[in-house]
Amino acid sequence: MSTFIQLSVYGLSNGAILALAALGFVLIFKATSVINFAQGEFLLIGAYTFYAAVLVFGFHWSLAVLVGVLVAIALGVLVERFVLRPMIGEEAVAVIMVTIGLASMLRGGVQFFFGTSPKETPRFLPGESVSVAGVTIPYDRIAAIAIAALVLTAFTLFFTRSRHGIAMRAVADDQQAALTMGISVRRVFAMAWALAALTAVIGGILLANLTGVSQGIAGFGLVVFPVVILGGLDSVPGTIVGGVIIGLLTQYVSGYVGGGLEQVIPYVVLVLILMLRPYGLFGQVRIERV
Repeated sequence: MSTFIQLSVYGLSNGAILALAALGFVLIFKATSVINFAQGEFLLIGAYTFYAAVLVFGFHWSLAVLVGVLVAIALGVLVERFVLRPMIGEEAVAVIMVTIGLASMLRGGVQFFFGTSPKETPRFLPGESVSVAGVTIPYDRIAAIAIAALVLTAFTLFFTRSRHGIAMRAVADDQQAALTMGISVRRVFAMAWALAALTAVIGGILLANLTGVSQGIAGFGLVVFPVVILGGLDSVPGTIVGGVIIGLLTQYVSGYVGGGLEQVIPYVVLVLILMLRPYGLFGQVRIERV
């Protein structure tokens, strides 16, 4: 029982961070119909931005988080304006290849400035532990779950209550109708990329505190794809459910089976979902008549 509790806490914390990264992926897909293969590298940028702000420039961790947020927004807007906007109207495969190239550029830039060796980042989450039912659980894992839940709740309220959130939903449903209502589709596209980068950078900062800063964070970001396929490519609630399921499943397989199978199981789930329910658990089924 103690092993189960510990694995569950670790799985929920990993799943919460995955949900943050997957939320950005879904935002971009819903608003622009672009599949962003650079989402894992956005996590990487967040982790290394936080590391540089704290250890290179000597900022307090709270100011370093603010720097990470500003970098995320700027990165998202610049990518949409100068990389994706010129690709409007091009074939989907061409756009996908551009995002793959963007991922390579971002990772190469990080390696150029920071090298490939892991970095130790000062922790801003509590380092103590609490004993629950005889199980020692780190406070930082609980804090990561709470922060991710708070961010996800804030984004949910943003989409359902704010004017800009409703505009994004309108563009996602019908761009032509949104244009006739006076909504700037280009502005919504830029906002979607900025928010996607923001959620990923927050996830990257949390990962930097939990696991340290390394190139492996981008590999963690690859698990975003099974999460969004499981939850549904166009479903915001699906990202939360998918992140929790994949996070827990990976930890349970790691703790009870081992042998490296935990690295494979998310993609096994991906294949099964594509075979049995291609639109995911909460994805919208679209039927086109010709």
